[in-house]
Amino acid sequence: MTANEKLDRIWLVRSPVPAASSIAWSLGWLDAEFAPDGITVDWLRADRLRIAERDHDVMTRSLFREGGNIPALAARALGADTRVIGLTWIDERQAIMVRPGANVLDPVQLKGMRFALPGYVSTRGASVVRGMSLHGIKSALRLAGLSLEDVRFVDVPTPKVDFSEPQMMQRMWSGLQALADDRVDAVYVKGAAAAEAAQQLGLEVGIDLDAYPSRMARVNNGTPRPILTHRRMIEEHFDIVVRFLLSSLRAADWAASNPVELRHILARETFSGPAGVDAAYRDGFHRSLHPDLSPERIDMLRIQELFLRIHGFLENAVDIDGWIDARPLTAALALRTKDRAA
Repeated sequence: MTANEKLDRIWLVRSPVPAASSIAWSLGWLDAEFAPDGITVDWLRADRLRIAERDHDVMTRSLFREGGNIPALAARALGADTRVIGLTWIDERQAIMVRPGANVLDPVQLKGMRFALPGYVSTRGASVVRGMSLHGIKSALRLAGLSLEDVRFVDVPTPKVDFSEPQMMQRMWSGLQALADDRVDAVYVKGAAAAEAAQQLGLEVGIDLDAYPSRMARVNNGTPRPILTHRRMIEEHFDIVVRFLLSSLRAADWAASNPVELRHILARETFSGPAGVDAAYRDGFHRSLHPDLSPERIDMLRIQELFLRIHGFLENAVDIDGWIDARPLTAALALRTKDRAA
């Protein structure tokens, strides 16, 4: 695909998480935006995108992905020619779960506990649940000046991911059953489906990472969450990239004013019921779905890259500054300002 070739299809990688781009798709806005150009918008589930993709084919070059940073960083470390065109931050219930009556109220009480640690899957970079759990546990321990050496880890299986199954996002957190069975003392969880699964097992929140004022305690796979596209997509179809981001910004504006309707979309997108959405997404999160490339979010992506590299989830270091291209978002924000002034 070159600049002279007609682009007739773009692909959206949809992850089971809150994302302005997925909301825009659910509302039909992406289809409406690109249909007049003869461009079809199709979507892929995140599990169908190969983590080591070297971006050789047209489909991958015309793809947008707003999802977890572990697969994105792992692919970049292997040479994927992607660019970060936005970063989002959505607090979505990160917590350390314990059994009822454990009376864990302070991170210092985590010392000596048995933590569930999901196993590796096909590659280290694809071991997203393990990476999330390890970083979440490390963050909780750091709140009390503790380290990973202060707890014990118990390996639990990581099921093969298949997002076509509605219960998949709950079964991903296999440590919850181990906790209910008294095989471990604590489990890190993230997201609506995990919160719902924990509720169903009667488990309790021990340490609520969302309750701590510093966002550094919540840097993880989805915080911050990168929006990616291929370098050639920016070079050859810059206007399409800008319009995609503008649709996402408009969807984030819509979400800020329509929390009830948004709740129904998220229940579907996150494979959880209303109870899981209510438990995971709180404190006005619907007003903070807008992408940006602020220094704070970029620094947090650097923190995540360093964590993943230190703990062996990346094949090579990733140059975060070289990975970011701010031009499309700058142009989209200018158009949004123009819209509002009109």
